[in-house]
Amino acid sequence: MIVLLESASEQTINIIPRRFTSGDSYNVTIVNETTNQEVYNVDTTAIAEHLYHNTYTAVFPLKEDISYVLTIKDGAEVIFKDKMFCTNQTDLMAYTINDSDYIFNDTDNEFITL
Repeated sequence: MIVLLESASEQTINIIPRRFTSGDSYNVTIVNETTNQEVYNVDTTAIAEHLYHNTYTAVFPLKEDISYVLTIKDGAEVIFKDKMFCTNQTDLMAYTINDSDYIFNDTDNEFITL
């Protein structure tokens, strides 16, 4: 799963596609899993090749606490597919869905039995 921020600046994702040819045009789409609406659709040649992985840098129009599906296609063939999640929480190891929303009430739970 790819984790990104809700940001107006560029972010980089790392991918390992099924196959890749430098300089070819690829279609990158991002679909909101909740509404099933496409939020990003770009044909690009900007996927950079590195030794063991590729990177793609862009400004992604993501909203916090929403899951997305990233798909990269070469023509009609899907060469990469992954889930994306957008969060602004900085410590991903301690991520919580209800960050500072839930208040724990301490009770002694004494029951009277007859």
